[in-house]
Amino acid sequence: MAVKIRLARRGRKKLAMYDIVIADARAPRDGRFIEKIGIYNPNTNPATIELNHDKALQWLMNGAQPTDTVRRILSYKGVLLRKHLQVGVAKGAITQEQADARFNEWLKNKEAQIQAKIERLKSGKEADKKARLAAEAKVKEARAEAIRQKQHAATAEAATE
Repeated sequence: MAVKIRLARRGRKKLAMYDIVIADARAPRDGRFIEKIGIYNPNTNPATIELNHDKALQWLMNGAQPTDTVRRILSYKGVLLRKHLQVGVAKGAITQEQADARFNEWLKNKEAQIQAKIERLKSGKEADKKARLAAEAKVKEARAEAIRQKQHAATAEAATE
């Protein structure tokens, strides 16, 4: 039996969410699966990924093949790096402590990158909001000036009569 790690779609039209599941390769996309190991929501920025790292690693070590999208998700979350390090430990190239240290260092850097992206998006939204408010204030001032000019012209015309 060929086992795949793949996405199963759920959610409504135009707002899809996906479950990360372990399934037989012959089963339909949204059909029967062996185990659910996570959730992927591409609608948020950055995409929300909840994943059981231990289960994903266990299935990868047992030979489950991820699809392309799931491979990217696993790489993004560090599961493929952990698998790589565990294979190195099994072969005797590195010790378990070294592998854990490398993974924790990578995880710390990854969290910093994600936080930087969130902050960059947040500051971009705030700058856009300020620019919209400034443009709206200019339009408001232009309208007020046009009304003053009209009133001034009307009072000047009334004074000449």
